[in-house]
Amino acid sequence: MMGEPTGTGSRRFLLETRPGGHPGTVVLILNGELDHDTVAPLRTALTEHRGAARVVVDCSGLRFCDSTGLNVLLKARLRMLPRGGRVDLAGLRPSVDRMFEITGARKIFRVYEDRGAALDDGSGRGRSDAPTTEDSASSGST
Repeated sequence: MMGEPTGTGSRRFLLETRPGGHPGTVVLILNGELDHDTVAPLRTALTEHRGAARVVVDCSGLRFCDSTGLNVLLKARLRMLPRGGRVDLAGLRPSVDRMFEITGARKIFRVYEDRGAALDDGSGRGRSDAPTTEDSASSGST
């Protein structure tokens, strides 16, 4: 099962899970519209993979994301951060990227041009100034 892609979702939203090619890395490929009515498969996948060192969320097929989808991603990041895990984003379309920019979430996640760039970057240092585990730990006591 580890090497086989799996998929789930509805007509408006599809999610595919693939191994990331690096130990502890999982790729979630999102397609369609992510909102209150379609977010359950993403929430489930992120919960199932919360033990991963890194989850790369490929958003290149995501046409829409509302605050529900954003909150699921933010909560997953917060669950993974204390043990050094990460949720990284790849391939944000302009409309989805704008929502991340307006809400300030763009500064929280590491964002990559595409899935290939995310997986090629073993350091996980995407285009944003997302805080590292050390940054978060040191700023948590203020």
